Amino acid sequence: MLLQRLFIIGISGLVGTLCRYGLSELVARRFGERFPVGTLIVNLVGCFLAGAFFYSLNERALASELVRSAVMIGFLGGFTTFSAFALQSFNLGRDGQLSFALLYVLLSNLIGFAFVWLGYTLSRLLSLIVQTFPKLSDMLQSSCKSRRRRS
Repeated sequence: MLLQRLFIIGISGLVGTLCRYGLSELVARRFGERFPVGTLIVNLVGCFLAGAFFYSLNERALASELVRSAVMIGFLGGFTTFSAFALQSFNLGRDGQLSFALLYVLLSNLIGFAFVWLGYTLSRLLSLIVQTFPKLSDMLQSSCKSRRRRS
């Protein structure tokens, strides 16, 4: 049963990913890519679907646990993780934990932004180090090759 569940969630995630790609491309062709309209629309559609599916599948219990997992974890997880973030924030507020909802939104955005900056900065720093010390680059590449051969 676990294997079947994982397979169905994986296939649903693939479908969600392909839908995200298709919608993003369609919007990008229509509006251009100067502003990330495609991603914005995918995130907003994902949020709408998360709310609609959550009510229909969970609150009204109109589907089995397997179908709920396929849609909520698989499809929406592949379509956009922003919908999960928005749904979790909504549920905290709906359940009377408004301060936790606001804290979750604030921390996710601030720390998320900081982590993007940190990842970018560390990658850039590593690139500069490798460019500055070419022999270090050769050592890193040979180390990676020997690890791959051992695995």
